[in-house]
Amino acid sequence: MLVLDANILIRAVLGRRVREILEVYASHGIRFVAPDVAYADAQRYLPVLLTKRGKSGTDLAATLRYLQSLVEPIQSEMYQPHQEDARERLRGRDEGDWPVLAAALALNCPLWTEDTDFFGTGVAVWTTDRVEILLRSQMRSTEGQVLSPAETEEPE
Repeated sequence: MLVLDANILIRAVLGRRVREILEVYASHGIRFVAPDVAYADAQRYLPVLLTKRGKSGTDLAATLRYLQSLVEPIQSEMYQPHQEDARERLRGRDEGDWPVLAAALALNCPLWTEDTDFFGTGVAVWTTDRVEILLRSQMRSTEGQVLSPAETEEPE
């Protein structure tokens, strides 16, 4: 399981790479979640970003619905109990990001973001350029196929 920040949801809409990662690994049983406020942030910022890129936002609602089939929105009741701890860990940074950190704390799992404010908060943080290292490992665990070092080597 992996908690996603709003910036990853936005990248999933604006580009291909993040959406492809989500589709591939979700189809292999990896669970992605995002706090409800991350979806609210994405919905708020995407129309402006789409306009700046000269793209239409007419399919935005459908795109976000599709994204919710890959990345489960989680309600505040689930992560709210961790608000104080998350805010403390983000103190002096962007404390408004507390729901994402609180969700990771509540679920005891890593998070995927491009926001460096999460580094050093006591939760494993993955960026897009490295997240597939974690996802491949989770996929092997989910499928019960823990490979030995010999099985991962290329044949000569």
